[in-house]
Amino acid sequence: MLTYKQRFIQFMVENEVLCFGDFTLKSGRKAPYFINSGKYRTGSQIAQLGEYYAECYLAHGVQADTLVGPAYKGIPLAVSTAVALAKTHGVDTGFCFDRKEVKDHGEGGMFVGQKLNDGDRVAIIEDVMTSGKALREILPKIRQEADVNVTAMIISVDRQEKGTGEKSAVQEAYDEYGIKVYSIVTVEDIIAAIEDGVIQGKEYLQAMKDYRKQYGA
Repeated sequence: MLTYKQRFIQFMVENEVLCFGDFTLKSGRKAPYFINSGKYRTGSQIAQLGEYYAECYLAHGVQADTLVGPAYKGIPLAVSTAVALAKTHGVDTGFCFDRKEVKDHGEGGMFVGQKLNDGDRVAIIEDVMTSGKALREILPKIRQEADVNVTAMIISVDRQEKGTGEKSAVQEAYDEYGIKVYSIVTVEDIIAAIEDGVIQGKEYLQAMKDYRKQYGA
């Protein structure tokens, strides 16, 4: 029986989110694989994606009163995760997301959805983490809103790559902010899935390992 990690890797491949080949990343690095979350486009896809985030949330024992989805990619992720937690697992959390600009009329404020209050436990739901930019942008907004306890950040894939230094963005997030970042899968999980025949791609195995050796944290 496949683990939720293996099922998620299959899910990414089936939906062309995880692709293998020769890709030039935003960083300029030449990579043998690419993750394009923009391929999630349907109701069934986002519903299933929320289930995987929910499984990761529960697997790591995350405790949160509210899920925060940084605009824009994090918005559907936080909503679908909250739905999956409530519908499948009986865990009812609030959710909210930030505005790009503060609204000065109506209800006003920086966030839409569940109001953040002092002492609340918050989990940030995001796509992938490359440089940690999204976390650095959302944290000041959250802390300006209320004195909350950010218990975790959950992402879909940890590329486990060096950032500006020798550490990965996930490691830097913990060192700088004390926030634990949990991923549904890591690049090591993807390599293992190829080796175990969970997905096709054995012709890319060596390139994956070489890339990991060169840029891995």
